[in-house]
Amino acid sequence: MGMQGLDVYRWVKLGLAALLLNLLLISPNHPEAVTWQALSMVAIELPLILLLLVALPTHSRFGGAVRTALVVILMVGFVLKGADFAMRMAFERHFNLITDWDLVWAGWATLLAAVGAPLALAGLVLLIGSLVLITWLLWHGLTLWLAVTPGPVAKTATYGAMVVLGVVGIVDYGQMTGRWQLENKLPIDTFASRNTARYVTDSLNTYTALQEFKLIATAQAADTGPGTLAKLKGHDVLILFVESYGRSSLQNPLYAQTQLATLKAAESQLKAQGLAMRSGWLDAPTLGGQSWLSHSTLATGMWISNQGRYRAMLGSPRNTLFHDARMAGFRTVAIMPALRMTWPDGEYFGFDRIYQSSDLGYRGEAFNWVLVPDQFALAALDRLERDQPQNNLFVQVALSSSHAPFTPVPELLSWDELGDGTVFNAMARSGDTPSVVWADADRVREQYRLAVNYSLQTVFDYVERHADRQADRLGTPADLVVVVGDHEPAPFISGNAGTNVPIHVIGPPALIDQINAWDWTPGLVPVAELPAWSMEIFRERFIEAFSQMDSPRLVTQ
Repeated sequence: MGMQGLDVYRWVKLGLAALLLNLLLISPNHPEAVTWQALSMVAIELPLILLLLVALPTHSRFGGAVRTALVVILMVGFVLKGADFAMRMAFERHFNLITDWDLVWAGWATLLAAVGAPLALAGLVLLIGSLVLITWLLWHGLTLWLAVTPGPVAKTATYGAMVVLGVVGIVDYGQMTGRWQLENKLPIDTFASRNTARYVTDSLNTYTALQEFKLIATAQAADTGPGTLAKLKGHDVLILFVESYGRSSLQNPLYAQTQLATLKAAESQLKAQGLAMRSGWLDAPTLGGQSWLSHSTLATGMWISNQGRYRAMLGSPRNTLFHDARMAGFRTVAIMPALRMTWPDGEYFGFDRIYQSSDLGYRGEAFNWVLVPDQFALAALDRLERDQPQNNLFVQVALSSSHAPFTPVPELLSWDELGDGTVFNAMARSGDTPSVVWADADRVREQYRLAVNYSLQTVFDYVERHADRQADRLGTPADLVVVVGDHEPAPFISGNAGTNVPIHVIGPPALIDQINAWDWTPGLVPVAELPAWSMEIFRERFIEAFSQMDSPRLVTQ
């Protein structure tokens, strides 16, 4: 091959290296940015980086250090944009460097349940291998550009071009961040720099906000006096969280007909049992996952919207609704059928007893991620606690059957035939696998509809069953039951419905009359126009409604 051929080959490699660099710089961090038009964007950082490499001495240590730093910065930025992309799909927000690392493990567990270990591991190997290959190609490409040696005139022109491009980049950065306005958009973009700056500023702002939140979290709710929750004396109180049950279940046409029919049928049956109902909306601190943030927000009366706040809460002396109930003479219990191992955080919340999946007596097969069907979890609550002679119960149940991957979905059985749970085995083996379902977005939505409907049917059948049992026991008062969604599912399932979740309060009319001032909708179908409460408000208003005192004097944030 002649010298001219070698030069062409070298310029082709330099061009491919520049193309790879530009693709890394303009790679999207949001599903809506995946367009052919986006591929035509040229990052202002591209010529700046190439000119910088050309201007550096070829074999100097400083040049090598700059190349290494660029590879690290570019690859970290690329990975973080991938994390942004995943977070946008799941939670409709950016990835936060300070608070979201725990979600990596939660996402891995969900992926294992959705597609199985072989496919998940194959995907992980492919991902790591791809990142290693891209890193090697980037290193090799930057090395090629670092080896370019311009003459004196070209080097002077390089410095001048860097200054001009730097000014242009600053102008575009200011325009895109709103610091000033230009009549015409420049034909380049500083997306990569803006995105990197956002990671830095978001991290600093998050750190500052967490320090402020730690001070708030140390504010202890004042003693509420002997009348705390006195109006609930003699009644069991159940707070039942329905997984992934959001406003979309009642308003998205894909789901509304099914779920509204279930709610209306349950409303009619519960009315026939002499129970009253009120329904409203709460605004949850999360969507798509992280149910514990909603559980914590409702229990503490603080807005627990990320893992950093959750950790700050755990380190504070702040008490919870379950401490209030314990002081009022209730036995506080948590039924947590999704817990696979001991839950040390549970001690913070004030539960007298926590039942994880292995404590519930279920000997049947798992429904993929779901370890215990909702019906068995509620039956276990009766067997372990409610059928025992004891004081009043104040219970949280975190139901899980409507958790992703939504397949297979159990069927509601006769409560008397549940046994040790092996009756569910045939159902657990039925239907398509998660990998088949999750290959089709429409199938995912259909399975979601069925899973939420199963959970709602189970919950309201359980409430009706207890109304029957208590009607047979003269003098036994009815329960007060709060049924609440923990969060919306991922936006591609909910249809970007926001963060509102339904809440239903069910009980004897005398108790439901205590919340008339809330102006919630009678029955089980909340009016769409009803204003949503922020979820952290619930604790204070619940105590105010059911306590006998001048003022519960709760600290509010």
